[in-house]
Amino acid sequence: MKFSKWHGLGNDFIFVNGFEKAPINLQQLAETLCDRHFGIGADGLVLVLPSTQADFRMQIFNSDGSEAQMCGNATRCFSRYVHTNGLTKKNELTIETLAGIIHARLVGDGSEVKVNLGEPKLKRSEIPVSGDSASTAINVPITINDITYNATCVSTGVPHCVIFVDSFQGLDWQNIGKKIEIHPLFPEKTNVEFIQVINRSEMIMKVWERGAGVTLACGTGASASLVAGVLTNKTDRKAVVHLEGGDLQIEWEEATGHVLMTGPAVESFVGDISIENSVATD
Repeated sequence: MKFSKWHGLGNDFIFVNGFEKAPINLQQLAETLCDRHFGIGADGLVLVLPSTQADFRMQIFNSDGSEAQMCGNATRCFSRYVHTNGLTKKNELTIETLAGIIHARLVGDGSEVKVNLGEPKLKRSEIPVSGDSASTAINVPITINDITYNATCVSTGVPHCVIFVDSFQGLDWQNIGKKIEIHPLFPEKTNVEFIQVINRSEMIMKVWERGAGVTLACGTGASASLVAGVLTNKTDRKAVVHLEGGDLQIEWEEATGHVLMTGPAVESFVGDISIENSVATD
């Protein structure tokens, strides 16, 4: 099977062209290929597929084999992948995902991509978060290891739980994030972002991703964090988010209500890999 390895600020993905012969048993394949010791190594597996509703369809699986509705960093990589591999000449694309149709545009020399994530979902039923379905989840108390944190929950295609902290020093955020991911408050689990606000247009983010654990970046998480910052009056509607793997430019447009994410997408390498018939068959 031919593949291409891409990353968005270190959040890395294995891409497979589904226009050609696509493998089956994708959950198992994702677990096998994403293993960093015995496979290629990645945070997720992405299939590039035809669509009847958009220019392309993106199907993505986390490294634990679970299927994700969408992914911001993967969307940027997807946009560059189809352009680089000659599947389209368009600089502006529509991409079908389980979270809906996503609009993406290559900017500048094409090394960066601006993704329009649409309007964030704020109601508990839409994220989802348990409780009054019509209400929002802003500054919701969550107790982990006898310490209570205020969480603001947003969906930017996938669920996010954003926690603002004064400092990362002495904070065991990986352990906290792991426990919040599976907290009963989140019926479909959740991504968890820890945010230190530098000023109203700049923040530092660390992330525990649902189904993947610690990653170097999360585009939808950075977007959700800006929305949470605006909702709690901690940031303006446009900010730079510093992630472990680099920076993203995030804007929550007041006129449209849409969230825009701009950042790089880079191809690491291409290759071929043999996969067992038990994982992918005719």
